[in-house]
Amino acid sequence: MYKRTLSFVTGNKNKLKEVQELLGHIFDIVNIDLELEEIQGDPESITRKKCNEAARLTNKSVLVEDTSLCFNALGDGLYKLLHGFDDKKAYALCTFGLSEGIDKPVHIFQGKVEGSIVPPRGPTNFGWDPCFEPSGFSQTFAEMSAEMKNSISHRSLALQQLKAHFEK
Repeated sequence: MYKRTLSFVTGNKNKLKEVQELLGHIFDIVNIDLELEEIQGDPESITRKKCNEAARLTNKSVLVEDTSLCFNALGDGLYKLLHGFDDKKAYALCTFGLSEGIDKPVHIFQGKVEGSIVPPRGPTNFGWDPCFEPSGFSQTFAEMSAEMKNSISHRSLALQQLKAHFEK
């Protein structure tokens, strides 16, 4: 069976591994490690700019990602920032951008998971996973098995939309 190639632009080996686990059965995921300009703005604008820049630099169809941890309140890391606030609610937002090449439209796919910021628990090898506990669960992302996290995460929700895009 022919698998379409997706060139995923990231220098983060953990993100690459998750994308390969979530999409590798239907796409051939090729990693491109590029230094892209870090800009400020809303997640969709950031993703569009990164995607256009990556397409221009590689002259290929590219997939990029921007991930945000968003707090309802702001003031050992993330939890200490919220120490004085009663509202520890947050959400994880993943925004993927897909472009078929230079000057092609950027398609946006977003996944959002509501949760809370908690004292760090679990392995500390993947960003803020030890501090984020999704709503309805008693474990942080870091404490979950890869299979469990990949079934509910913001990244998996966004990638489900990407899969649906190719099924049209």
